[in-house]
Amino acid sequence: MRILIIENEITLNTILTNSLQEINYNVDSKHTLEDAMELIKSRNYNLIIGDESCVNSISKIKLKSKALIIILSSKTDKKDEILFLKKGADDFLPKPIDFDLLIARVEARLRFGRDNEDIKINDLIINSNKEKVTFKNKEINLKGKNFEVLKFLANSRGEVVKKRDIISAIWAEPELIKVNVVEVCINQIRKLLDKEHNIYTIETVRKEGYRFNY
Repeated sequence: MRILIIENEITLNTILTNSLQEINYNVDSKHTLEDAMELIKSRNYNLIIGDESCVNSISKIKLKSKALIIILSSKTDKKDEILFLKKGADDFLPKPIDFDLLIARVEARLRFGRDNEDIKINDLIINSNKEKVTFKNKEINLKGKNFEVLKFLANSRGEVVKKRDIISAIWAEPELIKVNVVEVCINQIRKLLDKEHNIYTIETVRKEGYRFNY
């Protein structure tokens, strides 16, 4: 689960980043929208938490990212909140930030984004919360990055997904990861799931990437 924070108040930015990392979210942070746009173009985020500087650029952000957007603002008037939502924000929180409320909103928004729901396809169940894969009620030993790759492809069922897009969605510093790492994960999935149970889940699309077809 990847979150991007865009907040120009240095102390608040640090507190937000640390608070979310402590509960195991993968968090990147920038102090300006200009700097953040480079990350938005190259990484797949589930959620973006931005300050008021982001409001007029929400449409621009959404052209590059499917992430949900929460705006943080010291403006607490109802008309301002309505404006933020009309501009395309998915949620709003007033400053000073109530961190318990922020965490609750983040968890609610990510649930709304359905990334934490179980994926059930015939006899295959991928349980995100428990990092558990079962086929015909038998647990498959796919953990860590192998699990995340399987889940990401299953969530994109029927679509061709490039190796670089998989890396961007899952690894903390995708720029440092070589594409053969994805190939290793795919091989493990095929070994432990496909070959063991005589099924075919992931298709290799030559010169393109992978497609989950089960």
